[in-house]
Amino acid sequence: MQTQLTIQSRGSGLYEFTRDAAEFVAGAGDGLLTLFCQHTSCSLVIQENADPDVQRDLQAFFRRLVPHANDPSMSYLVHRTEGPDDMPAHIKAALTQTSLSIPVTGGHMALGTWQGIYLFEHRDAPHKRRVVAHFLSSGG
Repeated sequence: MQTQLTIQSRGSGLYEFTRDAAEFVAGAGDGLLTLFCQHTSCSLVIQENADPDVQRDLQAFFRRLVPHANDPSMSYLVHRTEGPDDMPAHIKAALTQTSLSIPVTGGHMALGTWQGIYLFEHRDAPHKRRVVAHFLSSGG
């Protein structure tokens, strides 16, 4: 079973889509959900979904770790065609994940109490992002 989820970002940030993934596997039984992001300048993360400060701190950390290309510390970057946020977005995506695997039990994702699934947008401008969701049943 497979589908494509679309997540509309409003720029850099974390966009939770746990509910969309849960609806996809609802009633599907036991198996494994794989989520795959079809882009190179955003990523997927499982992160706390209770306190928005966690998301703000993650964004601040990554901005500090990999600043925009126009920051003097990033003068070594060559790829600048799509703007000062593009190559840093590729680096951030390389440091995180473009796919996730989540066990599904009885048609429910086996996430922890405070875990949510997020698209981590690394670009400043809004983007329409595609995530392929694939469920592989462990039963016959």
